[in-house]
Amino acid sequence: MTDTVLSTHGLVMRFGGITATNNVTMDLKRGARHALIGPNGAGKTTLINQLTGVLTPTEGRITLLGEDITNLAPHKRVARGLVRTFQINQLFDSMTPLETLALVVSQHQGIGAQWWRPLGSSKAVAERATQLLEQFHLSDVAKQQVKHLAYGKRRLLEIAIALACEPRVLLLDEPVAGVPAGEREELLQTVAALPADVSVLLIEHDMDLVFSFATRMTVLVNGTLLTEGDPETIANDPKVKEVYLGHGESAHV
Repeated sequence: MTDTVLSTHGLVMRFGGITATNNVTMDLKRGARHALIGPNGAGKTTLINQLTGVLTPTEGRITLLGEDITNLAPHKRVARGLVRTFQINQLFDSMTPLETLALVVSQHQGIGAQWWRPLGSSKAVAERATQLLEQFHLSDVAKQQVKHLAYGKRRLLEIAIALACEPRVLLLDEPVAGVPAGEREELLQTVAALPADVSVLLIEHDMDLVFSFATRMTVLVNGTLLTEGDPETIANDPKVKEVYLGHGESAHV
């Protein structure tokens, strides 16, 4: 069994005369806690959009668990275990976390058309939804409408939705962006406690989170892979320091 779950091979993405990703090759290992960092405009979002199928690379290919998924539709990638948080930017404001998770679990278990039945009618759905609510510290707000939730709780619900899809690979897209300081700790603890068998690629500007979470880091600059290594190596890399110095972010590295 290969140790690598997700790979990019020479990914190039051009928009007219602009090259947004330039020959990016990287591997995500099984059970990884891997961070993708870089200054604004580095190409991180473009790379993630290629991984998830929102964009088709101009050149190169992507493999998931050894299979080429370069031209696979986004929903088929999810079905194969590649899930991104915050892909659905709008939660259903009028639904509760319990109803939301019951819907997602039902769809994942292939009974999506019956999700509207009373929750107790499917014991498996009810048990999984309850488990997710507990895991993501949402039990106390389980029956509140989403529109009334604190922003940190909404972020937790978005990660819970991703976990309900039972991912093999989870792309965590800036999980603490916009979360007030008082709500961050709960979210950070939840991210740290994600299941060990789920391989995680974290895209994040918050370097405190990156260095506390990641065991491996990839630095992207101007669409090109600058360097890769463990957090200590990255923190002491002169090239990385120079990049962040140039963008006023030296204090974070």
